[in-house]
Amino acid sequence: MEGNTQKLNLKREVGLIAGVSFIAGTMIGSGIFISPQYVLADIGSPGASFVIWTCCGLISMLGGLCYAELGTVIPESGGEFIYMLRTTGKVTAFMFSFSFIVVMRPACATGIALSFAEYVVAPFYSGSTPPQLVVKCVAAAAILGLTIVNCVSVRMATGIQVVSMVFKLVALAVIILGGVVMLFQGHIENFEEPFENTKADVSSVGIAFYQGLWSFDGWNTLNLITEELKHPEVNLPRAVVIAISLVTGLYLLVNVSYLTVMTPKELMSSSAVAVTWGNKVLGSWGWTMSVAAALSAFGSLNGTFFSGGRVCFVAAREGHLPDILAMAHVRRLTPSPALIFTTVVSLLVLIPGDFQSIVNFFSFTAWFFYGITLSGLVYLKIKKPELPRPYKVPIILPVLVIIVAIFLVLAPILDNPQIEYLYVSLFILSGAIVYVPFIHFKLCPGLLTKLTVFLQLFLEVAPDREKPVILVEESRRKGCCSSFVACAFQLHLFFAMTLMRCCGLHLVATYYYLLFVIDELFVFDF
Repeated sequence: MEGNTQKLNLKREVGLIAGVSFIAGTMIGSGIFISPQYVLADIGSPGASFVIWTCCGLISMLGGLCYAELGTVIPESGGEFIYMLRTTGKVTAFMFSFSFIVVMRPACATGIALSFAEYVVAPFYSGSTPPQLVVKCVAAAAILGLTIVNCVSVRMATGIQVVSMVFKLVALAVIILGGVVMLFQGHIENFEEPFENTKADVSSVGIAFYQGLWSFDGWNTLNLITEELKHPEVNLPRAVVIAISLVTGLYLLVNVSYLTVMTPKELMSSSAVAVTWGNKVLGSWGWTMSVAAALSAFGSLNGTFFSGGRVCFVAAREGHLPDILAMAHVRRLTPSPALIFTTVVSLLVLIPGDFQSIVNFFSFTAWFFYGITLSGLVYLKIKKPELPRPYKVPIILPVLVIIVAIFLVLAPILDNPQIEYLYVSLFILSGAIVYVPFIHFKLCPGLLTKLTVFLQLFLEVAPDREKPVILVEESRRKGCCSSFVACAFQLHLFFAMTLMRCCGLHLVATYYYLLFVIDELFVFDF
């Protein structure tokens, strides 16, 4: 194949409506159905909780607008990773990708999957706590199912996101309307002394922000898939403004409804706020809120996987992860190896999953890197003013968000230090230790070469940049390297059949062999 090159790029199939759906759909997940009781418990009063929710929306909006400028100045997928790589350097970018891929995104996906599973199984265990094994099995099934969808088709994933977004808005509309009806009936007793029992210490405020911002997580979703967004210079800022404004308004109205129907004590003691609200307002139809919350979490989980796989994809493309993770399917043009890798890590995190600790440590890590990313934007504004900026914000906005990020990182540590935060900090810094030998000095460069070749053929994937590659598709069409492909699969088949027969799986081994023979006779050209 001398002189032959292939270039695979991700398709630009995400428009404005899909972009708004991805941001809002990712943000409106399990958070609004679980976090309100934690925000209220941490801050102490209904009035202060409304202040926290409003500030969370404002912070997300400011952060989203700053990220919109970054997305138009650096129009590449990968979000924080690619921005750090272009502004603060390779070591910082690798520290982020290492933390994001191993902990942040899998932990986020696991938390959402656990919330989805809790709401799915709740109607079958009325009045009792569902077994953790059942909950985790349902969560694992959701993770695997959405991985398959995202590997098969970008359009299917965006379709799920749009449909789930509709169901979420309907569910939130029901909650809001129910609250409005209760308000007109005179249920305002919980708002008569709104700031009574407010906790003003730094730690309580910081943890309350962690829980509130967990519900807003996803405001930067489109920056992870910029290369798949149509006209990003226009659609990115528009989608951010529309989606975050919509979500902030809905969250405030939903919290008003919760506190209209339930007392603060009932709200704080509830393990599933939406279900408790449904049982009090809808009576025998309260189970519908469990279904709505499950669908909401499902859409959020879909958006998390869609965007999270792209960071893994971009990090590998820049040489910070194995080459196989930088490849896309030759026909579907989806980053399936990166998605599969993210899924495996998420399933591992699922085993010891703990929702509340996941939220706190995820938020701590996330805002540490958000601050570094926006420092890069300030650097670009000062040192690179000549760069084309189809969209830009005043420099005061990233400065304000950086101050907020510093507060969110330091407040819980200074006011109520915990050893777990030290462990998280050490893990983040360990990324630099991994980077030096394996990325900078490239120790053991050929360690994964054979595995990469096999997985490239097995998964039918290829690099997305201009490199000489041998594609499975070409070997089928032109006969190039077909003997090599056949021999590789025959060797794999031999070991697989031997193992199956040792385990007594003769029928499965025979079926496997017949499938291969059919593929060899009718696909490969010898």
